[in-house]
Amino acid sequence: MDAELLPDSILIVDFGSQVTQLIARRVREAGVYSEIAPFSLAEEAFHRLKPKGIILSGSPASVPEEGSPRAPELLFEAGIPILGICYGQQVMSKQLGGEVRPGHEVGDGGEFGRAYLTVTKNCALFDGLWHPGESHQVWMSHGDKVTRLAPGFRPVAASPGAPYAVIADDERRIYAMQFHPEVVHTPDGARLLANFVRHVCGLAGDWTMAEFRKTKIEEIRAQVGDGKVICGLSGGVDSAVAAVLIHEAIGDQLTCVFVDHGLMRLGEAEQVVSLFKGHYNIPLVHVDAETLFMNGLAGVSDPEAKRKFIGKTFIDVFEDEAKKIGGADFLAQGTLYPDVIESVSFTGGPSVTIKSHHNVGGLPERMNMQLVEPLRELFKDEVRELGRELGLPDIFVGRHPFPGPGLAIRIPGEVTKERCDILRKADAVYLDEIRNAGLYDAIWQAFAVLLPVRTVGVMGDGRTYDCVCALRAVTSTDGMTADIYPFDAAFLSRVATRIVNEVQGINRVVYDFTSKPPGTIEWE
Repeated sequence: MDAELLPDSILIVDFGSQVTQLIARRVREAGVYSEIAPFSLAEEAFHRLKPKGIILSGSPASVPEEGSPRAPELLFEAGIPILGICYGQQVMSKQLGGEVRPGHEVGDGGEFGRAYLTVTKNCALFDGLWHPGESHQVWMSHGDKVTRLAPGFRPVAASPGAPYAVIADDERRIYAMQFHPEVVHTPDGARLLANFVRHVCGLAGDWTMAEFRKTKIEEIRAQVGDGKVICGLSGGVDSAVAAVLIHEAIGDQLTCVFVDHGLMRLGEAEQVVSLFKGHYNIPLVHVDAETLFMNGLAGVSDPEAKRKFIGKTFIDVFEDEAKKIGGADFLAQGTLYPDVIESVSFTGGPSVTIKSHHNVGGLPERMNMQLVEPLRELFKDEVRELGRELGLPDIFVGRHPFPGPGLAIRIPGEVTKERCDILRKADAVYLDEIRNAGLYDAIWQAFAVLLPVRTVGVMGDGRTYDCVCALRAVTSTDGMTADIYPFDAAFLSRVATRIVNEVQGINRVVYDFTSKPPGTIEWE
């Protein structure tokens, strides 16, 4: 986000914790804008953001070990509120003159999982929430512990494994906790974080999607000027919201290109064209490339080979259309904040790049265009909220995630038009029954898979030898882990009956009971 347009913010310094993103989400839920920076880039982020407060995250590292990550000293000298969480508490204590030791050195194996702490004194973090003498559930995950407080700190809560479970330096407005307030297993955690950003940092908590929309429109106009922008529509929520936001900012300077690869769900291509060309009147180029993609996928069964072919071909087709449009200076993408975070390598620390993303890290040099990424500060749920703010229909904004390669990775083995058509129909029946049961919004992702397996069946008085369809439905908060949705047997029986009766080519239906991990959400 443009530095001149940035709202009051909190800087979250990441030492490699797997749940740092949850801290950012909790802060934003409190109505305060937040950004994450790896500790190696924290000083740069501090100068850019000029934050009103700082949160130091957890880490898999150990403070007593040589070479473990440290926070820039500048942060402690800035005179603004700081909150340390788990490793953040330990590294803060160490750097400010306290002592941290491994649990085994002090006859302690650490604390992991649910724990109960006792509040011993009042402090600003506890305002209106916790009181001396009370016991509260928290979530611990530490082997090391603070064994001597830094000058100026006082203990305000303790647990059996952490005598300094919460510490406070009221004069400098620096606080720290050994537990993780960002996870749901600490029931009052979100309110503790809200107390920090509102009571301690003095922020109003008035950052909203309406404010983001207004600010981002100004930023897009400033970046683009009189230039032309092209945006590749995938049919998903992210690219759709990005396109509508950019169109609101610059009107017909935007042209959308929808590459229809023939791998979308039933009726989706028509929905995209109708929404953007009809409802929003956004200039749209609709490329029917189904034959090209199906010919290229013929004989290909390896899932990675499918992904690479689809990705490369999509870019090739998109580039051809961009050349036909001519004169475009900018390419719009629906890059989200988790994509940006996961694509950063935490140089010098315990964390490494989790994965690379196709829409992070720039463009092929031959395209000679600048990126417009209006959603790169937002999480997925915030993008949906922005979509509603922009007036996108809820049936579109609230739809389940759909992979870029589309149905190709829901058809293990070779992908053909015939198999895609069969799967499209089965998937539509499944989702229809889910909506009829009022379960769609309770499920993170639901879809059908067409297996490369044929089984014998009996329909009427005749023998069939047709395909097997697998159904998948999971609940999740972020897609990183997932549990199966516990449909009752009557629902699954009803879906199976409809699919077998209505979709020619399928004579057997099964349900996938695998969680993530060990499985992935998608089959390929």
